[in-house]
Amino acid sequence: MSIRSAKHFLWNVEGRVGHVTLNRPERKNPLTFESYAELRDLFRALTTDSKVRAVVIDGAGGNFCSGGDVHEIIGPLTKMAKPGLLNFTRMTGDLVRAMRACPQPIVAAVDGICAGAGAILALASDFRLATPAARTAFLFVRVGLAGCDMGACALLPRLIGQGRAAELLYTGRSFSAGEGERWGFYNSIVQADALLPEAMRLAGEIAAGPSFAHAMTKKMLHREWNMGIDEALDAESKAQAVCMQTADFKRAYEAFAEKRKPVFEGN
Repeated sequence: MSIRSAKHFLWNVEGRVGHVTLNRPERKNPLTFESYAELRDLFRALTTDSKVRAVVIDGAGGNFCSGGDVHEIIGPLTKMAKPGLLNFTRMTGDLVRAMRACPQPIVAAVDGICAGAGAILALASDFRLATPAARTAFLFVRVGLAGCDMGACALLPRLIGQGRAAELLYTGRSFSAGEGERWGFYNSIVQADALLPEAMRLAGEIAAGPSFAHAMTKKMLHREWNMGIDEALDAESKAQAVCMQTADFKRAYEAFAEKRKPVFEGN
């Protein structure tokens, strides 16, 4: 897809920050078959976009995302045979893969409802900011499904711990922004009128940094989940040696020597 435009959500670029807004506020921004696929394609396309160095994702109208649309997704799924169901669940998993694989750090700005697949979008992001009104729930069990949806059973325990993840995935209960911050799900809580500005500020700060090195950090954060310490130390030594060959590394040294702030160019 062209990432200059989008059909099923809003997309624009401000400076070096890409901004996704889920834009069906009258329904609390649910996802459809089409928006799942377009989001997947967007994050895939970002892999080769050197101009965008960070991404913010939020929702319109005071809510983040209510998950899969009840009438446009859940209803049709009840009538599908297994091959169609598997195609759908693989597509939704591919969205998470694309978010994790794109080199740009992703900031989720969460207000109001953040449920089901919406909670997964926040979970798959690299940073999560919330307003006091944020209510987050992995509510798959509430519709008769398992908690193992879009990588939840792998991602959530690593973020908040096995016991807490089990509680949320078995009960489907919602948790407040304060609880989410205490557990480490949310990085911080900000007032609603400051949510997008703070998310854009954070993303802008990241985008101004060494984007090649940030991409390497993101890559290694994900790769090292499955490594022992010795393997991780070896992998990090190789990764850092690659970063030491970049012009940004040299720029940082020269700026330090000249007592000025470095300007990183991502190479």
